[in-house]
Amino acid sequence: MSLSKDSIAKLAEHLENAELNAHDVTKVTDDYPNLDIASAYDVQWEIRRRKIKRGVRVIGMKMGLTSRSKMEQMGVDTPIYGFLADYFESPESAAIEVDRLIHPKVEAELAFFTKAPLRGPGCHVGAVLAATDFVLPAVEIIDSRYRDFKFDLPSVIADNASSSRFVTGGQARAVDGLDLRNLGVVLEKNGEVVATGAGAAVLGHPAVSIAMLANMLGERGEEIPAGSLLLSGAITAAVSVDKGDNVSLRAQGLGSFSTRFI
Repeated sequence: MSLSKDSIAKLAEHLENAELNAHDVTKVTDDYPNLDIASAYDVQWEIRRRKIKRGVRVIGMKMGLTSRSKMEQMGVDTPIYGFLADYFESPESAAIEVDRLIHPKVEAELAFFTKAPLRGPGCHVGAVLAATDFVLPAVEIIDSRYRDFKFDLPSVIADNASSSRFVTGGQARAVDGLDLRNLGVVLEKNGEVVATGAGAAVLGHPAVSIAMLANMLGERGEEIPAGSLLLSGAITAAVSVDKGDNVSLRAQGLGSFSTRFI
């Protein structure tokens, strides 16, 4: 069911306030049970508009539900996307304040940095690789605003795909000569390995995810501009973190970095 502009604005304010004030809420479909995917994205874009109006810069995009198992769990055949605001980015040398989040979890990902725009429909892996300036390993800190991380698909889309914080580090490399499909990563928490994976966990190849993002945005008449930072989706399972935790990521051929939570 399509929502009115007033309802979209009301939901956007509700969910953004939950993010900014770090308090959880029940999933929005409890009050809007007929919320459809298109209207859920309208809510997300309204949150984005609100931030831009206040002077926040949108520096990129992220993909979510990019593993086959997660898509099956949610009963969908297409991943979802969200936007990345400038204050989501945390330098690897800086500490992330847990009190500004609700129930953070970390995932290992690959970040694509573009040197040319990407447009859909019809975007494909070759176009993504040609438009990529370099890639870096990344840790995304997801933080659903929904109580106990319980939500359905429209609710998580409206909530900007659980976007929260992210960290990039390691060694920047051009994609030429990199086997992104078989690129292995190791995620550690407090010195212990907690998750491993390879690029193929993301739709068979991380660049497939970026092409899909361009095509999904194309359906709204939007494009991915040059100079964007794009998170391809989780290579590993999500791992909960709390104050005092130190998280490290090692990526094959791309070095390593750490971040800590206080």
